[in-house]
Amino acid sequence: METEALVLTAPTSKRTRERNAKARGVFEKIPGSGVWWIRYTDAQGRYRREKAGMKGMAIELYRKRKTDALAGKKLPEKLRRPTVTFADIARDALAYSKANKLSYRNDCTRMEKLLGWFREYPAEAITHADIERRFAGEPWSAATWNRYRAMLSLTYRLAIRNGKLKENPARLVRHRLENNARTRFLSEKEETALREVISEKCPERIAELDLALNTGLRLSEQYGLTWGNVNLALRILTVPRSKNGSTRHVPLNTAALAALEALRKGSNGSPLVCGGAKTSRQWFEPVVRTAGLQSFSWHCLRHTFASRLVMAGVDIRTVQELLGHTTLAMTVRYSHLAPKHTLAAVERLAGFSERPTDTTTDTGHFERPAAQVAILQ
Repeated sequence: METEALVLTAPTSKRTRERNAKARGVFEKIPGSGVWWIRYTDAQGRYRREKAGMKGMAIELYRKRKTDALAGKKLPEKLRRPTVTFADIARDALAYSKANKLSYRNDCTRMEKLLGWFREYPAEAITHADIERRFAGEPWSAATWNRYRAMLSLTYRLAIRNGKLKENPARLVRHRLENNARTRFLSEKEETALREVISEKCPERIAELDLALNTGLRLSEQYGLTWGNVNLALRILTVPRSKNGSTRHVPLNTAALAALEALRKGSNGSPLVCGGAKTSRQWFEPVVRTAGLQSFSWHCLRHTFASRLVMAGVDIRTVQELLGHTTLAMTVRYSHLAPKHTLAAVERLAGFSERPTDTTTDTGHFERPAAQVAILQ
């Protein structure tokens, strides 16, 4: 936080005093820059100026410094250090993301947005109200809101761990409830239409579709998969680092093996299973539009894999393991797709209503057992 101790060598003019009184200790050092400063007297009677950021931040910081001065509190030790801007802690967060997260490219995109808002502002001066005000001005879904919130929270947590800051304003930003109940999956008719378009436009991609439908791999997992992670003899492939950071093993059925064999023939020596492509976006999105599929993305192939397992009678815990979900709650969304299983469960109750029982109940009079009467007496 930039702070300056001022020595008054001459009395200020009446005009200057009127201007300062009107500003109430808040001013723009460079008019029109949008970066506001405050001027105040500390507990020792010295005049100081301090960079605050946006005008709202400056007003709030001015009030805090005045309150501390009246209470006789000394300025925090950190004010003697250089100002830590949001750009400083953002740089650290992106370095961490690159080294530890699969979502580094997405983090870069989100951080660019955040830097557009807060780049040169002192990181300490940004409040949760400032963050929510920015968020509220965007046409975001609940999921997008939460991803930006998580990015900001990580940025501040790392800054606290590195000793640059002491508080995390993103922690106080509201978490929005997401609707994760959507389980869009391919019907037989839609799959037929999709296959016809792929066969016509890009037949070499059929094997990639088959691999996705029979393994449930995430997009990043499939297109980052190398031949070193595939064991055709044992009929298993290994995802070294899944979304949650753990290693998982995916069994290969006959259709998945056939897809891998086709991909090997067309790999041209590439170490990547899908021939060096980084994503399916260039070919998958056009064929989906041509096939007339609505609200369908690559991730819906993973939903299709899970949904078909459940409809085939596979238990939820096994589906959880195959998908690599960390909690059963993430997999339960597919449970309603097993109507035969749930119907069989409730049908077991039907027999109870037909069985005679030895119990008769007189609802007009309730008589306590002798032992219980003795205890109550």
